Amino acid sequence: MLIGNWMTKDPISVTPETSMMRAAKTIKDKAVHMLPVVDAAGKVVGVVTDRDLKEASPSKATTLDVHELYYLLSEIKVKDIMTTKVYSLTPEDTVERAAVLMRDKRIGGLPIVDGENSLQGVITESDVLDVLIKITGVLHGGIQLGFALSNEQGSLLVLIEDLARMGCRVMSVLTAFESEAANQRHVFIRVMDMDKSVQNKLVEELKAKYELLYVTRDDLPPMRP
Repeated sequence: MLIGNWMTKDPISVTPETSMMRAAKTIKDKAVHMLPVVDAAGKVVGVVTDRDLKEASPSKATTLDVHELYYLLSEIKVKDIMTTKVYSLTPEDTVERAAVLMRDKRIGGLPIVDGENSLQGVITESDVLDVLIKITGVLHGGIQLGFALSNEQGSLLVLIEDLARMGCRVMSVLTAFESEAANQRHVFIRVMDMDKSVQNKLVEELKAKYELLYVTRDDLPPMRP
């Protein structure tokens, strides 16, 4: 899954000369947590986050009056508080790589740039969650089956063929090689919903041939507008 297909294109950005006050208002009004900072040529030179703004803001215990405070905030520029060590990726990198980078660096988003470091988009933790939701098909409900499956070549194909023979319509297949057993992997398969009696028969057949870890049905409440 390429970042270019999931990132937010034409993202909101600021320049190094943008005031801290305007940057804070933009973050609040647009409900974002990070703003890329670009120079006049559109090159990424930093990022400013809601955390940067909070850390640079005067304490609530300040003795400044409102006019002095307003003046101070209008004089502080993004260049004075932005993070200049920027982690970025390209549209051709994978969403999975973005997720690993954000987790390892404990950041909530990444600017996406081209080969000349020009801003192309941003990808955030929320975008990664959207990817997870869409590739699993969970919004369409259905039944998820968890298996401990052998790593032997062709084992997954046999399982998929068995599910098809049993009348299942497969919606998504995910695998994880985090099993404690070196010769196993965990496989999570979502199938279209079915009558409870049909499901019970399916489960009994699967248990007879496979190590079935769990069966769960996703009945999601209506999504908020």
